[in-house]
Amino acid sequence: MSDTLEEIGTSQIQHGPDNNRIYLMKLDPADLPGIIDQLDTLALEKGYTKIFAKVPGPCASEFVRHGYCREGMIPHFYNGETTATFLGKFIDPAREISPQRDEIEKIIILAQSKHASPAKPLPDGYALRPAVEADAEELAEVYKQVFASYPFPIHDPDYLIETMRSHVCYFVAEKDGKIAAASSGEMDKENRNAEMTDFATLPEHLGNGLAVHLLQFMEPEMKKLGIATLYTIARAISPGMNITFAKCGYIFGGTLINNTQISGSIESMNLWHKTAG
Repeated sequence: MSDTLEEIGTSQIQHGPDNNRIYLMKLDPADLPGIIDQLDTLALEKGYTKIFAKVPGPCASEFVRHGYCREGMIPHFYNGETTATFLGKFIDPAREISPQRDEIEKIIILAQSKHASPAKPLPDGYALRPAVEADAEELAEVYKQVFASYPFPIHDPDYLIETMRSHVCYFVAEKDGKIAAASSGEMDKENRNAEMTDFATLPEHLGNGLAVHLLQFMEPEMKKLGIATLYTIARAISPGMNITFAKCGYIFGGTLINNTQISGSIESMNLWHKTAG
């Protein structure tokens, strides 16, 4: 079951049992401070174990006063100017415990050691391009093969088409006319930022550095569309994705503890960010 999108006041939230959390995606500062109590009430009603909030930096202290901890930040997130602060409130203290902290720290250090290192050339036979609506069926099949479950319904071709028409640009690496790997840039056009996400490579094409090449291909496309800040929320225990972003010059922005359900379990996620261009 996909999470529910709804509004509290004029702020946007997402919540549901899969991630077992509320995600405050877009805060209207006019909804403060009342929205904080409303989030608590909803979490208790639904039995959620975490509230996750992405808010403009100047609003963060109000959340901290109400039991949130700062988990990360991305500078220049809103319209190339204001910092975004990522905060977590753990309703169940057990969710704040991460037995993989040491492993995550090692992966961060490993990734940072690869910062801005040159990528290998794209192997012969592969081509990169933006995806189009006609790719939706094949694209959904790729995501089905790579992810047993996912926070958004990217297994559904209709969802892919709907998001293509609104705010997401999908990209593919092809070989022999078939999609080998895919990714997307999910744009917040109003605030001029984009999440570089939905990276998936079919098993038979792993080891070719396709994620790095897709990311490098996506970046100028996002800049053309007026995006100022690029970021990702990557699986913290995935060395490959963390290294991919570090190689492309992204800066580590923090770890979101036990934050997101992917492939059947709740995982911690790492923030990486970069100025477009």
